Amino acid sequence: MSGPSVLLIHGFASSGELNWERARWTTYLTDHGRNVILIDLPGHGENPFRNDGSWAPSQIRQALAAIVMELDEGPVDVLGYSLGSRLAWEFAAWNPDLVNHLVMGGPGANDLLAGFAIEQARDHIATGAAINDEHSESIFKIASAEPSNDPEALFRLIEGIKTEPFDPAAKVPTSSTLLVAGDQDDLATTMPQLRRLLKDAGTRNEVLWLAGRNHANAVTSREFKEKAIQFLAS
Repeated sequence: MSGPSVLLIHGFASSGELNWERARWTTYLTDHGRNVILIDLPGHGENPFRNDGSWAPSQIRQALAAIVMELDEGPVDVLGYSLGSRLAWEFAAWNPDLVNHLVMGGPGANDLLAGFAIEQARDHIATGAAINDEHSESIFKIASAEPSNDPEALFRLIEGIKTEPFDPAAKVPTSSTLLVAGDQDDLATTMPQLRRLLKDAGTRNEVLWLAGRNHANAVTSREFKEKAIQFLAS
C-alpha cells in the first residue's frame, strides 16, 4: 500500500456505490495502491433504516471515528463530496489525530439541508400538493432522481441535520485540505469562504476549479481524480 487508507463519504441521496464506485473512484484509488473505506451514510444504501440511533452529524462523525480507530493503522485520508464534504470537514476538525489529508468535492459554507421543508415534501408525496419553497423543491428532485432512495429515510437524516446546522467557522480542520468544485456548480459558490477559514487557521490548503463542470458531474472528472492522488501524496 502506497499510503493511508482513504475514507470515502458520499453525498446526499447517493451512496458509496453510486458516488464512488460508478464514478470509478474506488478503482482509481486502488490502482494507485490505496485501500478504500466505503460507507453508506444513515438513510442511504441498501438498508437505509439500519441505524436506529441518532442521525445528527455529531453522531455520524463518532461512528466514522469508530470505523477508523477499528482499523488500528493510524490516520487516514478523507474524501467527501457534497454533504460528504460537510461531514468530512467536521470529522477532520473534531478528530485531527485520525485525519492525514482532507479532500472536499463540491463543498459550500452554507447548510443546504437545514432549511428543507420536510412537511411540505411529505405532503407532496401523500397528496401531490406543490412544494412552495424553490430550494426545497430542488433538493426533493435530487432525492427523487435515484429510484432506490427511500424518501422517508432521507427525511429522517435531514431531521438529524436540522438539529446541528453546519457552522464551518465553529471548528476548522488542521489537516492539509484540498477544495474542488466545478466552475458551473451553483452549490459551491461559497467554497471561497471555506478557504478563508482554512487560511485564517493556518491550515495548508489548495483549490481546484473544474472548467465546465457542475455539481452533478464534477465527481466524475479525471482531473479531480488526478489532483486528489497528487495532493494525497504530498
